Amino acid sequence: MLPYVAKRSVQMLVTVFVISIIAFIVIQLPPGDFVNSYLATLSGGQIVTQDAVAALRAQFGLDDNLAVQYFKWITNLLQGNMGISFQYQRTVIDLLSERLPLTLAITIPTAFFVYAVSIPIGIYSAVRQYSPLDYVFSLVGFIGLAVPNFLFAIIMIYVTSRYFGGNVGGLFSPQYELAPWSIGKVLDMMQNMSIAILIIGTSGTAATIRVMRGMLLDELSQAYVETARAKGLSEWRLIMKYPVRVAISPVLSTIGFTLPALISGTEITATVLNLPTTGPLLLNAVRSQDMFLAASIIFVLSILTVIGTFISDLLLVWADPRIKL
Repeated sequence: MLPYVAKRSVQMLVTVFVISIIAFIVIQLPPGDFVNSYLATLSGGQIVTQDAVAALRAQFGLDDNLAVQYFKWITNLLQGNMGISFQYQRTVIDLLSERLPLTLAITIPTAFFVYAVSIPIGIYSAVRQYSPLDYVFSLVGFIGLAVPNFLFAIIMIYVTSRYFGGNVGGLFSPQYELAPWSIGKVLDMMQNMSIAILIIGTSGTAATIRVMRGMLLDELSQAYVETARAKGLSEWRLIMKYPVRVAISPVLSTIGFTLPALISGTEITATVLNLPTTGPLLLNAVRSQDMFLAASIIFVLSILTVIGTFISDLLLVWADPRIKL
């Protein structure tokens, strides 16, 4: 196992380096730069001279070529400096330190929610195929796959406001928005966060249920299952020890993509719900071509992707030792 872990660790470092180059290039592919976006937001009556534009480009270091800009960014990044956001005029680390903890506070419980709900339901639906509950779970799964999360969020906001007089959106109630941290504020955040977890985790739960059910149905039809059953092994012990352990491999392989997807793949949903996460921050950075902020967020997400893939690989090796070969 140790040689496998060492080999994968080296691959992780190389992958992160390549992704940093790609991320920085992709951010600058759209025509123009932050200065162009900034000038476009000015009112029509304001006149900006060419000297002022040139001064802005020099101030933000946009006169350098792409290679020089990347070298400066990656050098500062290795020293713990992610640069300054052009749009917010604050360091990127400060912005991420505000958003990332709240993002992880939503993401990690959402990931647990997705797997804790979908795996047992997928197992039950496969074992009790065509039962009434299987039809119910299949219907709910299809609805979860068909309805986008942001549309589900809009529906929840309308229903809660129209029929219950509540307010879905944000992580804090108005009285706790600017209040210092306390037990009451934490409890209020957990209450509001539960709705966000339900909305964000719906599509992932529905997809995982379908994958788990389909893979387990394939395994239950294999000859080794009938052989184990003929030898007198109890039904649930047989199912959990052999078919489930094989069928869960595709589910474990998705862990590497679940964490960054929950963080960055819900920009529209987080915007609709007014969540102070990195999703809307990344969306605004890309729209305004704030390259240091956008590239740093993508770089952090790429690290999470690589770490998640590494964890899923280790879990796959544990679930099926043949993978090491």
